Amino acid sequence: MKRLFWLGLGVATGVVVTRKAAEAAQRLTPVGVGEQVGDGLRELAGAIGAFGAEVRAGMSEREHELSDMVEHRTGQRLPGVAAPADRRARGAGDRA
Repeated sequence: MKRLFWLGLGVATGVVVTRKAAEAAQRLTPVGVGEQVGDGLRELAGAIGAFGAEVRAGMSEREHELSDMVEHRTGQRLPGVAAPADRRARGAGDRA
């Protein structure tokens, strides 16, 4: 019974090690390296795009905050900046 257990354990270990070695060998081939580089570049491009969108949203929000502050202090709206009601109508966001 002990021998059968150890034989089964050895076979299972051999299968796992063989599969891991085959995966590692495939990753080291030119095709595998190309896939890894491509995946990395796609991930990087997505992160850069998300960062750019967040920066643009923050810039727009800050511009509107500064515009509101100038309008509040001077009583005059800056030229080229939409009124708060116009911004909500365009979908720029409703700030409380």
